[in-house]
Amino acid sequence: MNLPIDPEKLTEEDVGEKRATLAMDHEEAVEFVRETCEDVGFGVPVEFSPSELLNEKVDADRDPYYVLGACNPAVADRALDVTKSIGGLFPCNVIVWEEEPGKQVVYHVSIMRIARLTGLAPEESEEWDAILEDTGELADELFERIEAEA
Repeated sequence: MNLPIDPEKLTEEDVGEKRATLAMDHEEAVEFVRETCEDVGFGVPVEFSPSELLNEKVDADRDPYYVLGACNPAVADRALDVTKSIGGLFPCNVIVWEEEPGKQVVYHVSIMRIARLTGLAPEESEEWDAILEDTGELADELFERIEAEA
């Protein structure tokens, strides 16, 4: 199978990748990230722990791993006006995983950027450009606040 894009040529900026490390326990980091998401304009309508699920269902013995499904409703509404298929990537996930006890990694990639790269969103659209700018600013602010705590 040939991919339409070469993953080796993608940069962190291409996919809106952000990463920060927090020196705190896992539950404290999840709560901090949740509150910070809400402070910058993301609601968190969905959240779950894949590690708890996998540990329970398949005895996976996974370290703490938590997904916060963040959403800015105004931006999500605009995105759906441009392309209904973007809903297949909703919500924007912010992940917190335990690198080691007392050290948590916070991670995010931009679903809006990935949608454009994969053809789920228009390649040339002023409205999509504005959505990318707005979501990029929200993610930047989120990670600036997280890094300030690090």
